[in-house]
Amino acid sequence: MEPASRPSFSPAGAGGVLVGTTATGVGIGALIGWAAGSTGLGALGGAIVSLPAGVFAVYRRYRGYFT
Repeated sequence: MEPASRPSFSPAGAGGVLVGTTATGVGIGALIGWAAGSTGLGALGGAIVSLPAGVFAVYRRYRGYFT
């Protein structure tokens, strides 16, 4: 029986998850802002909301590595 190995941590993968989540949040915020009349403020709001969401997504993806 082989011992259970820890999941591998890929910094590039973690960065990709963080950038992808943040870019998606900024894009959605920009669309909402565009519909409301201010694309820039919508993108800013999306960035403010999506940065913590991106950190949480990286944590969820690699949570076995951090324990």
